[in-house]
Amino acid sequence: MAVRNIVLYAGNEAALRQKSEPVRIVNQQVKKLIRDLKDTLLAHPEGIGLAAPQINIHQRAVVVRLSSNPDREGEPGLPLALINPKIIEARNEQRDFDGCLSFPGLYAETVRPHYLRVTGLDEWGKPFEQFFGGFDAVLVHHEIDHLDGVLFIDRVESVEDLYRVREDEKDRLVRVPVSVVGT
Repeated sequence: MAVRNIVLYAGNEAALRQKSEPVRIVNQQVKKLIRDLKDTLLAHPEGIGLAAPQINIHQRAVVVRLSSNPDREGEPGLPLALINPKIIEARNEQRDFDGCLSFPGLYAETVRPHYLRVTGLDEWGKPFEQFFGGFDAVLVHHEIDHLDGVLFIDRVESVEDLYRVREDEKDRLVRVPVSVVGT
């Protein structure tokens, strides 16, 4: 329906840290929210997940673009909506890549579960229980964190884990630690 503005951390931390309210019923308003989340995510090809608080709506709804294969090669799938997602099992924590549309250009290594079992409602209001593995689990965990006002920077163990990406003199993408980005 509409591409919405993404709330950026700079100047809007309070909005991103606000906890979201459960969706009581999947009505036309919630279906519009899901369409807006999908449209907004697809308008940002660098993104693979988006939570309602990132468009300044504090309801428990996210969309994710799961990987089409476990090795993270190729294009992610179409956006999948998760309403009132609840983690009922999390395990196999590992360090992995993390980034966020609300922090453009900033990335980190964080520790997140690589196995999740989640319950909730789909975009039609039907209950689901789904398992997510590997990086898909990282993605879903990241988006559920948004619903609780938790940001990926909260999971960074040290400033050395934060980085930006730049092209080097041979046009290769390289990580640049945040501590030396300004130099």
